[in-house]
Amino acid sequence: MRGVAQPRRRGRAPAVLAAILASLALVAGCSGAGALGASEGVETVTVAIVSNPQMEDAVSLAPQFEAANPGIRLRFVSLSENEARAKITASVATGGGEFDVVMISNYETPQWAKNGWLTDLQPFIDGTPGYDAADFIPSVREALSYEGRMYSVPFYGESSFLMYRRDLFEQAGIQMPAQPTWPQVAEIAARLDQGEGQRRGICLRGKPGWGEMMAPLDTVINTFGGRWFDPQWRAQLTSPEVRQAVQFYVDLVRTHGQPGASQSGFSECATQFGQGQAAMWYDATSAAGTVEDPAESTVAGRIGYAPAPVVATPASGWLYSWSLGIPQTSPRKDAAWRFMSWMTNKEYIQLAGNDPEVGWTSIPPGSRQSTYAIPEYQQVAGAYAPLIQQGLQSANPEQPTVQPVPYQGIQFVRIPEFQDLGTRVSQQISAAIAGQVSVDEALEQSQNYAETVGESYQR
Repeated sequence: MRGVAQPRRRGRAPAVLAAILASLALVAGCSGAGALGASEGVETVTVAIVSNPQMEDAVSLAPQFEAANPGIRLRFVSLSENEARAKITASVATGGGEFDVVMISNYETPQWAKNGWLTDLQPFIDGTPGYDAADFIPSVREALSYEGRMYSVPFYGESSFLMYRRDLFEQAGIQMPAQPTWPQVAEIAARLDQGEGQRRGICLRGKPGWGEMMAPLDTVINTFGGRWFDPQWRAQLTSPEVRQAVQFYVDLVRTHGQPGASQSGFSECATQFGQGQAAMWYDATSAAGTVEDPAESTVAGRIGYAPAPVVATPASGWLYSWSLGIPQTSPRKDAAWRFMSWMTNKEYIQLAGNDPEVGWTSIPPGSRQSTYAIPEYQQVAGAYAPLIQQGLQSANPEQPTVQPVPYQGIQFVRIPEFQDLGTRVSQQISAAIAGQVSVDEALEQSQNYAETVGESYQR
């Protein structure tokens, strides 16, 4: 067995707004001129990518792709999650043509494919020897397909789970249940909370955004038995189940959560937990690569993992995939696919795992079944890899909660309006976390937003 490559330190600070705008201006200015500044016969493929750790690794490894493909030059536009969603959606929806490759998810892919905004990737997949789309984890592959054909390919897939400090649990004589409930998590958070200015019991996202706070909160709403709409598209955000779930979440993070919780997203909680400032963290399974990286985390090697907490459902983990698609407007589809197939194939996972500055801890997880048979990955990921597979296999976007719903999705509602609706609702609940409004006030306003959306579907 080969030695495990040591991970490197990776900067996580998002680019300042001015730098983002400058990058976008550069890309907008050269859209349609693929070889601008390049040698004759060289195509420049412009890639819009989310500035998450695994994506930063892909950017760092991209010169190896360029060396092997001298006819292609890559230009990356790396954006924070919320900024990327807004910019990519605006560009693709309007046919802006700035990008040849876009990083999207299982929320956008089926909708955009239906709208005719994305290139059907099935001919490219079928015509690429050894690409092996059958190796993709089935739930992820299905989530990125429309009418049985893939319109984006997964870079990584994730569910959600509970991370906790094994050493603190042992010191306090606490045993994490095999399947924890949210009331049990709240009780443990209270026991391990050292108070303001010290280690807190738990970290939970409170930052506004349909892909930020609403991701974990939606799973809490689901498992408490809540839903966004009933089968007749009547809004349900003031139902007893939703009120109970949101009140629980707000109370938990206000009482035992991190400071500045209303502005804490994935990155902020990763820092809090990784620096020993929280005893537990409920979030994406992809976070394991961050908190187990000793260059990033002071608690690496001392972390335990448990399934997403439940109340009234047997499971509550989400289903998500950051994936790559080609807008229909791209004139460089062949070159775009060549890059995408490099970034999402089995060989890339081996490349990243064996790279001395990335390492097996930080490879993109949750996309391919074969990843979980790699001995080096099993060596470093044995504590959490089975839970990633379990979460992806048990996720059911067709029936996310107790009662019937007219939509698909676990941590989102797969309708075009949800980007705006989810963000508006998250802003209300973030204000409740900040103490600016009550939970009832936040949900009353959220109900008004949801009713307007629901009425359009009732018609």
